Amino acid sequence: MFYYNFPKIVNKMLNNKIILFCDLVILHCIPKTLTMKEAQARIKINKLLEQAGWRFFDDKNGKANIICEDRISKKILKTDELGNNFEEVKNGFVDYVLLDNQQEAIAIVEAKRENIDPLSAIDQAKVYAKAKRVRHIFLSNGLQTYYLDSHQTAQMATVQSISSFFTLKQLGEAEKWQPNPEKMATFKVDENFIAIAQDSRWLNYDETMKAKVKIDKPIKILRDYQIAGIKKLQLQYCKEHKRRFLFEMATGTGKTLLAAGIIRLFLASGCANRVLFLVDRIELEKQTLKSFETCFKDEAITIVTYKEARNNWQDAKIVVTTIQSLATNGIYRKLFNPTDFQLIISDEAHRTISGNNRAIFEYFIGTRIGLTATPKNYLKGINIEELKHNDPRQAEQRQIKDTYKTFGCEDGIPTFQFNLTDGVKAGILCNPYVIDARTDITTELLGQEGFEITYTDEEGEEVESTYFKKDYEKKFSSEETNRTFVKTFLQHAKKDPLTHEIGKTILFAVSRKHATRLTQVLNEEINLLYPQHYKNAVFAKQVTSDIDTAHQSTELFNHEKNKLEGQTLFNSNFEEYESSRTRVCVTVGMMTTGYDCQDLLNIVLCRPIMSPTEFIQIKGRGTRLYTFEYNKTKKVVRPIKKDTFFLFDFFGNYEYFEKDFEYHKKIKLPKAQEATQNTEANPRDTLNYTGNDDLAALQEIKISDDGMRIDREMFSPIQNFEEQVKSQVQNKPELKRAYEEENWDFLVAYIKKEVFDKPKEFWNIDKLCDEYDIDRRLTTKEILMKVFGKIDKFQTRTELAEEEFALFLATLTDEKMKQNYEALQNLFQCYLLYADIQNAIQKENFINFTTDNRLSLQEIKELGIETVKKVNNYILDNINLNSFVVRK
Repeated sequence: MFYYNFPKIVNKMLNNKIILFCDLVILHCIPKTLTMKEAQARIKINKLLEQAGWRFFDDKNGKANIICEDRISKKILKTDELGNNFEEVKNGFVDYVLLDNQQEAIAIVEAKRENIDPLSAIDQAKVYAKAKRVRHIFLSNGLQTYYLDSHQTAQMATVQSISSFFTLKQLGEAEKWQPNPEKMATFKVDENFIAIAQDSRWLNYDETMKAKVKIDKPIKILRDYQIAGIKKLQLQYCKEHKRRFLFEMATGTGKTLLAAGIIRLFLASGCANRVLFLVDRIELEKQTLKSFETCFKDEAITIVTYKEARNNWQDAKIVVTTIQSLATNGIYRKLFNPTDFQLIISDEAHRTISGNNRAIFEYFIGTRIGLTATPKNYLKGINIEELKHNDPRQAEQRQIKDTYKTFGCEDGIPTFQFNLTDGVKAGILCNPYVIDARTDITTELLGQEGFEITYTDEEGEEVESTYFKKDYEKKFSSEETNRTFVKTFLQHAKKDPLTHEIGKTILFAVSRKHATRLTQVLNEEINLLYPQHYKNAVFAKQVTSDIDTAHQSTELFNHEKNKLEGQTLFNSNFEEYESSRTRVCVTVGMMTTGYDCQDLLNIVLCRPIMSPTEFIQIKGRGTRLYTFEYNKTKKVVRPIKKDTFFLFDFFGNYEYFEKDFEYHKKIKLPKAQEATQNTEANPRDTLNYTGNDDLAALQEIKISDDGMRIDREMFSPIQNFEEQVKSQVQNKPELKRAYEEENWDFLVAYIKKEVFDKPKEFWNIDKLCDEYDIDRRLTTKEILMKVFGKIDKFQTRTELAEEEFALFLATLTDEKMKQNYEALQNLFQCYLLYADIQNAIQKENFINFTTDNRLSLQEIKELGIETVKKVNNYILDNINLNSFVVRK
């Protein structure tokens, strides 16, 4: 019920049968040695423990199973020895010890004040856990709670943020699971790793039989980069003891197959007993289930969707679900234990961990893997330590939403990366052919001055208004503009290479009403072109969330079923040709992420796009390759391979992301109530323009193998730099020898001469500092040490200042200078961190510190002028001040 500082007081209260319920009374009864902030934290921790079923007192549910302030040493500390800073005592009392049904210790809880990060107690908690011989550790300040399984090796143990304390039953379940990294390390991952899960006889077939089975099944073969990605995880899990991973891969590069390989590795090695695979759309749930069933066809791995197996999901090895299914009414807490899944994979990770969904993702204990083509870097361009000081709430929000931090890649570099450019060069993806088309009106909408118009409103008054691209189909609409969009598309669309009809297309509208209008215009115009082929409005179909059959339509439209509104009847020479009769799906947001339609030949943007993530996702629908073939009894046609697709752009989106978008600018945090693409404008605020609107310009743009600027900027290029450096050092004997001898000067000289400022990437210190997103100027040596794993991360300015002060103290022989330790430390660090303070001290303008809350005049006086001068001289003689220059 509540916290008391000392066992003897607790016992006295119990003997007198005093039970208090009010938090205010609790605060008054806590001994004076406990500060108000400490007491407030303990009250919240107490409630969290009680909510998880732990008991401070015997009751109808059983005996009390919490011990407060339990000693871990034989020495009995007196009350006055603890003082007000009892949390800093290294040998004394464990804040809470949790007991099992045999009244044996099973877990400990280390508590901190609300304004102290619970993780600061991790080393102390490990000592306490070892002393109490328990496996489970909780760290909490009442606001944040973390869990640590110390039964694993010290290096392997990882801290996990949790939303609530585990129950006794859940701790018992956690005891049962014993991961086996040593066994995982023995698994050979090669191209056949999933093939043998589909067909256990695969390795026994000769090449002729393999070729036949590969077509009949069809067998999934892992590509080189997928193998490299799984091996990277295997290394980091087994050798580096990481438990969070991020795979940043372009659409169409096989994230689901890669996930299948990872799942098989975890299940087969015993590093997971059950897997949770999270998606954010219903169609992806079905698509993923089907893919996994194919991948594990010949292995005893049961795969279900939670929706279809609510009562027996425990029997499955893999549970696929939309995150929304678990979010409804907090159902995940009621039906699942945190220990139910040992591997949690988040598809489209930047979406499935956003907002309240993150609580679900963090609820389960286990290894976490994120798959995404478009990670969210909310820490780019942010000095997080400074932000923590100035606006701790925003700092916390940014860290929570940042995809890289969530998946253990704090340096902004994913575990593994394979982007669109890589895919194009490897021959597995294709770039689009952009058709930038502008009408008279959209040309003005896209301009800085906008589209200006004078019209008469409903009350007969003349009104002057200016509209911009963001207003289209929200505040401003034009039937003639929409019709020009449709006519231009139909005239220039990429055709099916065999039947020569309009190639399969996804058209993206601004809103559902806009989608309805465009669908109608498409069906009207196609009937003027081909009056006998597309009766009953089958050419274009609206696929939006308000249409009951929308999900079914997306399934029937893809390249596997290919029979939306039946099969095409366009060309009589191709009877039963496997392609949908419907050629265009008009949508808003349903088919933007994860939708697989390999034979798509056109993407039409009838709306402006402001988000680079959305642009990449939409463009990615067309990048997959496909072979168009027809092989029937009467006729056999030579197969034709898709090598590009058309991207119709009616709102200058390509130009915006190629020239105007600021990729290195920090991302704004989304507002709580952010408008969506489906938001409909108030009809009273909308102008329906009825004038003409002709096509003003059309430009065809061929995209090279290097891709668009957005493809290069949105993926972290720093990994390419690191791989380039590692490769050169590995392959050049003189560099390899220098590395082995830690001859950093030789390596630095080589990098500056042979790698920096070379064409194409033009690497230099400033560009690398931008990519590493560090708040100070790095040295080339530091960068090389990070590349080769000699340091885990770059120190911030503050961390570097703390390290330099420690070195200063180690060389300090003047004991008098140490007497005022805190003032000395503040002087030293302020000198390094603030250029104005540094300048004032060098010029002895001490009067400047009269009103400075960073370094006070009183501290200067306490230290004395001579001490200040000695610090100044030491820093100038021994420290490179360039390392502390703030990078803007």
